[in-house]
Amino acid sequence: MTAILTENLTKKFGDLCAVDNLNLTVDKGIFGLLGPNGSGKTTTVLMLTTLLAQTKGTASICGHDTRLAPEKVRDCISYVPQDMAVDTNLTGRENMFVFARLYGIEKPKEKIDELLGVMELSDRADDPAKTYSGGMRRRLELAEALVHEPEVIFLDEPTIGLDVAARRNIWTHIRTMTKKGMTIFMTTHYMDEADQYCDRVGIISHGKIAALGSPAELKSRLMSDVITVTIEGSFAPVQIEGMVVVGQSDNVISFTAENGREALPLLADALKSAGNRVKAMSLHEPSLDDVFLQSVGKQEEPQGFEELKFHLMLHRRH
Repeated sequence: MTAILTENLTKKFGDLCAVDNLNLTVDKGIFGLLGPNGSGKTTTVLMLTTLLAQTKGTASICGHDTRLAPEKVRDCISYVPQDMAVDTNLTGRENMFVFARLYGIEKPKEKIDELLGVMELSDRADDPAKTYSGGMRRRLELAEALVHEPEVIFLDEPTIGLDVAARRNIWTHIRTMTKKGMTIFMTTHYMDEADQYCDRVGIISHGKIAALGSPAELKSRLMSDVITVTIEGSFAPVQIEGMVVVGQSDNVISFTAENGREALPLLADALKSAGNRVKAMSLHEPSLDDVFLQSVGKQEEPQGFEELKFHLMLHRRH
């Protein structure tokens, strides 16, 4: 069964269209939704988790319509938000008991002990959560999310703010979940994580899907080497036959070329002739970062984004 299905899913806040006729099919595995701030990632997650009503269109989770059967949807999902949600005044075990009671878990002690062990928190289970590191708190949230054995777990920026070791640890546990048949729907700004761990990714821009496929499929579509140039000051555009600008972020510009080694000196000469002051140039195979930049370009936060953030903040509080 398809885990997540949306058809023309749309959300508007006044004149701002945060999600625009989103059509998406997600099967088992890890799906990553990528996009710049204000692109519609969190709004999409909030609609799929029944925390935000759509303006139009439909969405279903494990066959249950989010609008017509929200209780059934919530029975089969878990949602770990970007902001840490543990009660730091309670111990890890006490936090777990709160969730177990909310879900009416029979024999909660056995289930809690099992999950604390899976998340490597048994030895700190009776310590206040305020003494936990960021990585430990995130693992506690994952344990809470698993207490009722959901079929789909939504993770909003699951490793943001964590150091490299903690990020790897979290991903070890996330991959373990998928081996048990769970579907993971996540958002992230870390392209390396999406490239390494996601089975499929969708890149969203201005509320629409700009690219969709496995990381390997998306990278192969560029079909070229990538030359990344860092310049001082403003960029004076150049045109060279066979080369295309696929991304620009601040003073870093990415070009594609069929033969990067031959194109490198030609590009250097053209940039210099146009008056650009080049600080560095590098040649590499296409990465998911290159696909991302090609798909979304250089974007500013959309008009009305502050209003959107205010609405989302209210929904998160309630």
